[in-house]
Amino acid sequence: MDFTAQPKPATALCGVVSADGKIAYPPGVKEITDKITTDEMIKRLKMVVKTFMDMDQDSEDEKQQYLPLALHLASEFFLRNPNKDVRLLVACCLADIFRIYAPEAPYTSHDKLKDIFLFITRQLKGLEDTKSPQFNRYFYLLENLAWVKSYNICFELEDCNEIFIQLFRTLFSVINNSHNKKVQMHMLDLMSSIIMEGDGVTQELLDSILINLIPAHKNLNKQSFDLAKVLLKRTVQTIEACIANFFNQVLVLGRSSVSDLSEHVFDLIQELFAIDPHLLLSVMPQLEFKLKSNDGEERLAVVRLLAKLFGSKDSDLATQNRPLWQCFLGRFNDIHVPVRLESVKFASHCLMNHPDLAKDLTEYLKVRSHDPEEAIRHDVIVTIITAAKRDLALVNDQLLGFVRERTLDKRWRVRKEAMMGLAQLYKKYCLHGEAGKEAAEKVSWIKDKLLHIYYQNSIDDKLLVEKIFAQYLVPHNLETEERMKCLYYLYASLDPNAVKALNEMWKCQNMLRSHVRELLDLHKQPTSEANCSAMFGKLMTIAKNLPDPGKAQDFVKKFNQVLGDDEKLRSQLELLISPTCSCKQADVCVREIARKLANPKQPTNPFLEMVKFLLERIAPVHIDSEAISALVKLMNKSIEGTADDEEEGVSPDTAIRSGLELLKVLSFTHPTSFHSAETYESLLQCLRMEDDKVAEAAIQIFRNTGHKIETDLPQIRSTLIPILHQKAKRGTPHQAKQAVHCIHAIFTNKEVQLAQIFEPLSRSLNADVPEQLITPLVSLGHISMLAPDQFASPMKSVVANFIVKDLLMNDRSTGEKNGKLWSPDEEVSPEVLAKVQAIKLLVRWLLGMKNNQSKSANSTLRLLSAMLVSEGDLTEQKRISKSDMSRLRLAAGSAIMKLAQEPCYHEIITPEQFQLCALVINDECYQVRQIFAQKLHKALVKLLLPLEYMAIFALCAKDPVKERRAHARQCLLKNISIRREYIKQNPMATEKLLSLLPEYVVPYMIHLLAHDPDFTRSQDVDQLRDIKECLWFMLEVLMTKNENNSHAFMKKMAENIKLTKDAQSPDESKTNEKLYTVCDVALCVINSKSALCNADSPKDPVLPMKFFTQPEKDFCNDKSYISEETRVLLLTGKPKPAGVLGAVNKPLSATGRKPYVRSTGTETGSNINVNSELNPSTGSRSREQSSEAAETGVSENEENPVRIISVTPVKNIDPVKNKEINSDQATQGNISSDRGKKRTVTAAGTENIQQKTDEKVDESGPPAPSKPRRGRRPKSESQGNATKNDDINKPLSKGRKRAAVSQESPGGLEAGNAKAPKLQDIAKKAAPAERQIDLQRSQVLGSDGDSLWDIESSPGNSPSDLDRLKVWESSQEETEDSELVKGSVLKVQQGACRGLFDSI
Repeated sequence: MDFTAQPKPATALCGVVSADGKIAYPPGVKEITDKITTDEMIKRLKMVVKTFMDMDQDSEDEKQQYLPLALHLASEFFLRNPNKDVRLLVACCLADIFRIYAPEAPYTSHDKLKDIFLFITRQLKGLEDTKSPQFNRYFYLLENLAWVKSYNICFELEDCNEIFIQLFRTLFSVINNSHNKKVQMHMLDLMSSIIMEGDGVTQELLDSILINLIPAHKNLNKQSFDLAKVLLKRTVQTIEACIANFFNQVLVLGRSSVSDLSEHVFDLIQELFAIDPHLLLSVMPQLEFKLKSNDGEERLAVVRLLAKLFGSKDSDLATQNRPLWQCFLGRFNDIHVPVRLESVKFASHCLMNHPDLAKDLTEYLKVRSHDPEEAIRHDVIVTIITAAKRDLALVNDQLLGFVRERTLDKRWRVRKEAMMGLAQLYKKYCLHGEAGKEAAEKVSWIKDKLLHIYYQNSIDDKLLVEKIFAQYLVPHNLETEERMKCLYYLYASLDPNAVKALNEMWKCQNMLRSHVRELLDLHKQPTSEANCSAMFGKLMTIAKNLPDPGKAQDFVKKFNQVLGDDEKLRSQLELLISPTCSCKQADVCVREIARKLANPKQPTNPFLEMVKFLLERIAPVHIDSEAISALVKLMNKSIEGTADDEEEGVSPDTAIRSGLELLKVLSFTHPTSFHSAETYESLLQCLRMEDDKVAEAAIQIFRNTGHKIETDLPQIRSTLIPILHQKAKRGTPHQAKQAVHCIHAIFTNKEVQLAQIFEPLSRSLNADVPEQLITPLVSLGHISMLAPDQFASPMKSVVANFIVKDLLMNDRSTGEKNGKLWSPDEEVSPEVLAKVQAIKLLVRWLLGMKNNQSKSANSTLRLLSAMLVSEGDLTEQKRISKSDMSRLRLAAGSAIMKLAQEPCYHEIITPEQFQLCALVINDECYQVRQIFAQKLHKALVKLLLPLEYMAIFALCAKDPVKERRAHARQCLLKNISIRREYIKQNPMATEKLLSLLPEYVVPYMIHLLAHDPDFTRSQDVDQLRDIKECLWFMLEVLMTKNENNSHAFMKKMAENIKLTKDAQSPDESKTNEKLYTVCDVALCVINSKSALCNADSPKDPVLPMKFFTQPEKDFCNDKSYISEETRVLLLTGKPKPAGVLGAVNKPLSATGRKPYVRSTGTETGSNINVNSELNPSTGSRSREQSSEAAETGVSENEENPVRIISVTPVKNIDPVKNKEINSDQATQGNISSDRGKKRTVTAAGTENIQQKTDEKVDESGPPAPSKPRRGRRPKSESQGNATKNDDINKPLSKGRKRAAVSQESPGGLEAGNAKAPKLQDIAKKAAPAERQIDLQRSQVLGSDGDSLWDIESSPGNSPSDLDRLKVWESSQEETEDSELVKGSVLKVQQGACRGLFDSI
């Protein structure tokens, strides 16, 4: 029943009222006027209400009878009555009247109708109080209005909107949580009928509904929000057009004045979408328009809105509206930072609620993970980690990869978030196994990656890794057995680099513990100036191991003061760092110290936080005696096969080996925790295992921890001794070394024990069985080094009679001629391995003696130099393979470098020997260069080598492999920073600046480059460009900072060198000219790169007298040795295709990478020794080979694949310049096309291959002399003729060997032959060519079959070199092999000998 089709009121009805004029009341109801009391009025109205309530529409008589009463109740007297009960009763009557008289209302005046409905609407406010006695009447009123749809009458009124707005506002305001569903249902019926049956919804009426969706109103009255929500759902078909019009006005036309809700438009869209997406069918395209707005803030608002729409759990907007989704994704690349930030934040919800959209998001998150804004990169990590913690399946490997990359971000906040996020994932899915093995496997890489970060220089990174390890990788709060099981299998599953990082972490923590222990020891000593100075240095060292070392210094000083004043605190700290402290005790100590230092009045205490950092680093939270026992038990289970190794993802063999390696590392840091019979019994069991690595590690553990075995565990001692003897005699080389050291470390009668090993081994040496020589040589070498007083003398005869004469000077086997320059360890011949160990034995023997009283060191150095000069083939019988020669060159160079670490031997190393050693870093074999550079860096970084050896890194500028140059540059940076830091931290170091200050490497570098064998012509621009690059390779790093005006200081050094002479050859004008030329190039570089170098030098530099003479008083050298044109060419010449000196901050690639090589038609692409003329047929064949080489980039050396370097024939070669032509110049980044003489020190592709190519030379031109070998003095003319047939078509190489083209040279003088004219003259006069002396053998063997050490000469001796050699030769007639004397197999050029063995 409603009034939807109500006709106009009948005029007869009005006539009845007007004609009659009397009001009929129901029976028993007296007249209701203003003259009666309110109570009486209420009483009478109740009866009227009852009457109307009982009436129905069919009672025509009663309707006619009570019409005047109906009109009377609508009078102003009742509508404006002050009593609410009266008004309520009247409203109920009016509602019934509308019901009874429907569809015709008894009121004809529009104004009266408006007043009536506004009156009824006001009464509906009484619905608010459900506890009111009159609530039932209010509910009846509502129910009546809703059922009859009485308000539909208002559609006829012009201003009906006012009534509706008032009604809607009233209903939304009164609804509350005390109303039942019937109340809400009647309200909905009432309002929905108005919306659905009207002509439309005005903006004001729409606002009265939408305002309840705004968050502020929503939070105030949840029921009104729910009412509006249901109302909109019910009327969606009708109201959608009105909503679309509203948003069109605001969003598109920008008419914000159309509604007071315009500023909440995006909130409304969000709520409407949540209610029913169909409400916004016409609105979504408008949002796409807004996403492209020029206003950043507006785009931000739309992005925030759409993020909620797309990300809501049940939303399918992304699939239903793809254009809008793609447009939204474009905002990930918005120029406005907050927009990008909001887009990234949205991704987390989207990943969790819509995994199917992860593919769309991945590429955009990838770009944002490299965003220049730190906050955006941070939020990308948070987004991915949040989703992954919810469910690992929500994120793919690519998304996790973005987090992995950010662990190396330049900003600490981003790195920390990435590291902590990954740690949480590892703990959740790997340790706790919350998602099964598949999920654990997916994130198994996290442990390795987190530990790799320990390689970073930042102390913050290191501390965070330690925290992560203690809390996530191996949680310290686990029970001991569980904790050790976690550590045991973690260690077994780590990659090698992660293992090294973990070992380094324990090492650093142990070192910090020792620093704190030393600080406490200083507190026990009486106060003195020296004590205070030592304490200050120790405090500075400790502060460097804490975050923000600048602030940490102040806190550490404060902590030191507290320690001095509080004895109990000191005792707690001593207990914490004592070797016997258990993990539980450590936890108690840390808490106790923190409690004492805490200040209740200071919630944030940075001092306490810093102390906690220190305590966390030094506290043994993982390892104690109980933990070691648990580890040993786990290893025993693995040995017995009862462990859960396979379930943990590792094989039993791996678990055993890794477990023992873990124990070995812990034996360094926690040796006391191993001292138990049970532990040692398990280790003895490991010694008996067949696995060599296991036995080696077990011996090392005994060595590190067994100091009390002899006294406390005699049974273990008696079992251990024979095993160690057996390992020292017949074990692997590593086992032998550890066995000897173990005996020396833990036994008191070590002399007897070592003698029992030394004597049988020294007697049983047999060079004919080289495979059985290696272990004895290792043992003998280490015995002589550890006990020199006892074994130095007997070792001398072993060295002279066996090592040198029998082993090193004989080649018993013939190496495989496969052209490779390097072979894997397992392919190296036993004889060469024995020779390498023999060289190491010589070094260990000398290092043990630490003196040169017997001149043994001089002889050894000459032997090693001869090894380098002969390129590893000491006998020059050509029986040894190229790869074996590489091994021996590396051994010889490393041996010289090892001896240089001992001061007494460093003094006797001549400049020539130093230069030979330096040239190893430019060896033709990649592995030789790599390993030598690593050894050099390792010794320099520990300050074991003299400063001059850092100059060797300058030669790395010539290395053709980019990664090798980058590695050398990083080594330089590390060395220079360590030396500068050492000088700052050690005040006493200022007295040794000549050996510590990095800038003092400049004179050594200049001298080394002046003697570079490739530097033959001081005016050759190409050669000078090489020199400049080498200089800048070092100077670039040195000149990064102008500390203490260092630029001027280096310039002053170069200028001062020009006032001296080369101490190596002070009287040779050409040598000095080359030295001054290098100085001028250095000055040119310094002046061009620094505007500060012209300032006054802080002090006058001191030049090393070993390399430079004292400047003469009146000597002035203001000559410029490079022309202005050359200077311009050096500074502004055509750059090389790739920056030789560029810093490369990336991990070094594996040896033998596969670079791209472009070949030309005239190139030869063979990867074996070639000796053929280039003709059309070979050119065609070479093209095919080149093509194949370009495709594969790999030669036959499978382990170390090489790039094929081909050679272009060159005619009319200038005999003076003698340039090398390398066809790889076109593609090799570090070899310039305008720099033909650039040495081709082989790269990853050019090394390991020897090439020989005869080239056609224009007959009309002069013959082109070949370059001499690198580091070898040139042959004399007579020698050249004598060896012409042997050397023709032979690739001429150098100490720094090259794979270069050989020019046909008919026995002419070699380039640079004028360097040793005196020696040539002597040779011509005194020695016929056919009677050449076996000089290399003479350098090694003495007259009694002893070593060189018996034929040393002092500086005062006057006989000529040749006379001395002839005397020595006559003494050797009985022992010399006649075939070797007569033949030329062992010949070494006399010119080379003069430069290398000055004392002979």
